[in-house]
Parts: sequence; C-alpha cells; structure tokens
Amino acid sequence: MPLLNPVQAVTFDVGGTLLEPSPSVGHVYAEVATQFGITSVAPEELNQRFATAWRMRRGFDYSRAAWRDLVNQTFADLCPEPPTLACFDAIYHRFALAKSWSVFGDVRPVLAALKAGGFKLGVISNWDERLCPLLEEIGLAGHFDAIVASHEAGHRKPSAEIFHLAARRLGLSIKAMLHVGDSIAEDVAGAKAAGAQAVLLDRGGRQTGEAAVRSLGQLAAVLGPAPVKTPTD
Repeated sequence: MPLLNPVQAVTFDVGGTLLEPSPSVGHVYAEVATQFGITSVAPEELNQRFATAWRMRRGFDYSRAAWRDLVNQTFADLCPEPPTLACFDAIYHRFALAKSWSVFGDVRPVLAALKAGGFKLGVISNWDERLCPLLEEIGLAGHFDAIVASHEAGHRKPSAEIFHLAARRLGLSIKAMLHVGDSIAEDVAGAKAAGAQAVLLDRGGRQTGEAAVRSLGQLAAVLGPAPVKTPTD
C-alpha cells in the first residue's frame, strides 16, 4: 500500500476506528429505557434495529433532532409509544460519557508511537458537540494537535471542506496528511477527493477490493520514515 507523498500528519475517524459503544448500542438503549418503564426490549433486537436504521439514514446531520429520530426508528414497533423526550435525553447523555465507550486495544500505543515519531495527529469525525468532552474524559484528547467534528466545522465527511479544515489546523499541506477510518465512502473516498492520502481500517476483514489494514498497528509499515518538514498550502 505505497503512499504517494511523505506523511507529516495522521488523522483518524472516531467511531469504529478509535472507539466502539460498550457493551453495545442496544445494551445502552435497553438499560436507559428500563429506567423509563420500557422493559420489554432486548439489547440484541435493539442492536439489529439500530444497525438497520443506521444503514438507511439519509442526510443525517448529527444534530440532536437527527439522533432522536434515529432512536425513535430503533424503538419503533417494540413499544406502544416512542421513547419520551426525557428518555431520549438520558440516552443522548449516556453516549457523552466514557463508560458507554471502549477504546480499541491498539489505539493508545499507536498514538503514543506516532507522536514520539514526530507525526502530528488529528481527529476528523462526523460527530456532535459531545466529541471533545468525550475524548477528554476517555483520555485521548491529549494525543491530538487538532480535533475537527462535523458539528462545529459545518461540514461532514465526505465533504472536502472538513479535511481541508483539519489540514489548516495542523498547519500542513493536505498532501502531507494521511487519514485513517473505517468507511470507504466517508473516510477513504472523502479524504482522497480532498487531496489527502487515506487508509481504510477494516477491523473485521469484511471489505473487498480496497487495500486496507486490519489494525492500527499495521500503520507503521504504511507510513515509512518519520516526517520531513514541507511548506504549508
């Protein structure tokens, strides 16, 4: 998987790349719903329904209203009435907390190694206002020189603007930036269209036809030597 240009900065997607819901979206939904009298739904069923709703989403802008609609779709037909606003607010708040997320085991050592090797590090994520406080609480924020969330950027992947914003905040040419994420459309295609380089992270080994790494630990072989300074755009 040769890179065309020397890399000075590595940016990362968050969900599915750095973090995953813990123990699962369905378990969190079910636990919170129980506190509001919804006791007849199983986490496994909620996981399946959430996955379906997530695949079918269109124009999802990561706003609070969009998340509430997704939660309602997930619970549809599983209880007589949609979750109340108070129930949704509790679910929304739970996913702002570190206890609802798990950091993949390869993340901390790879971030530390890249930082020690002289690479600038960043986050480019389709996320809302909960992202920065979450990364702080979970102990990852300190690794990054720039954290760009779609909520505050006003653009979401695969839009080129969000990648260019990250490059500006990192103070580098976008050609010197490598983006790593688990979505071909949002991360790989989006980054390449913006002029960055990209690597697909395929933890489950499910993708075909696209060069990918199975873990972040394989990035060292992709990156090559430590960065050399080049002019910014």
